[in-house]
Amino acid sequence: MYLPLRYLLTQCPDGRKYVCFESDVRQCISSANNSKGFPIHGPATRTNLPHLSIDTVRCVRCLTWPLQAADWPTRQRNYGWPDLAALDCVVCNGCDVVGVAHRQCRQDELKGKHQWRLSFSRAEILLINSWMPVQQIVYHILRYFMKTEQLTDCADNSERGTLSNYHIKTLMLWACELKPRSWWTDDVNLVRICVELLHTLSVWLTDTRCPHYFISNCNLLDNSFNVGNVARKLISVDEEYMSTWFVNNYIGQCAQLCPPNVSRLFSDVTTNRNLPNLVSEIVRWRLNKSFLDKWSAVELLDFGMLVTISVHSLTVRSCVYWMNELAKIDKRFCFLFGSCAATCCV
Repeated sequence: MYLPLRYLLTQCPDGRKYVCFESDVRQCISSANNSKGFPIHGPATRTNLPHLSIDTVRCVRCLTWPLQAADWPTRQRNYGWPDLAALDCVVCNGCDVVGVAHRQCRQDELKGKHQWRLSFSRAEILLINSWMPVQQIVYHILRYFMKTEQLTDCADNSERGTLSNYHIKTLMLWACELKPRSWWTDDVNLVRICVELLHTLSVWLTDTRCPHYFISNCNLLDNSFNVGNVARKLISVDEEYMSTWFVNNYIGQCAQLCPPNVSRLFSDVTTNRNLPNLVSEIVRWRLNKSFLDKWSAVELLDFGMLVTISVHSLTVRSCVYWMNELAKIDKRFCFLFGSCAATCCV
């Protein structure tokens, strides 16, 4: 889509209101990412900090639910997910428009600089947060499996169609809506669930069909995708293969993050009898470490707030926005933000 420049906003001297003027210039707003010297990751600019990478996406907020997805809130759902409260919240939050051209248009001088794309990231975050723990775990395993098996590529700016994490997210969103709760919770078997979903993805790839979760007439696959080998690989995955991969690549990687007294147990996992002991030790270590991880995350957030407040001039409007957004994560972050703002103002 293209965004024509229609109006200009001018901030009033008191900093609380804006005056709207119709623009005399008739032009499309550029979507080009002009961040020089920073890696480009799809619509995002990536900033690498010590122990942290930050993706910044330039976007335009759309406060109304887009017409392209008008049938999403009202379509037939047989298993009650998302529920009515989640549907209302998603629609009320609207969506965003991000500056990135379709991969087949990026070499075109005009289209490559002016095309924008609908982004449903706000809706996706809300829906993922409503998942049951088993669904969140399956999503994480599927992404890690596709990455370690080198079946997905990160979003790039080339014309070639590649399978990405967004296809995995789309697969999971559809599964959560189309599968009954009992499919996830009765006789929980992560390996079985993952294998079935990988086979579903294989069928999608074979049929060149990956329906967008929000826009019914949008297909996330086309003939430019060369995914025949991926489809054959996925359909060949059975529970035995997945179980072996899970132990060697998932549990094994978790063990390597643990202290030596725990990680060395992985070398002794020669039978299923030894595996529960290793998993129990990993879980025990992770639970003991969780408090330190939370403390580190709060320290990082505190640092990020201080940097942001120091660099940007805050108004009453922006402070209220910050506090409202932080409250969605944890209401206690509002007090942390107030403390940082007071520190910077001294």
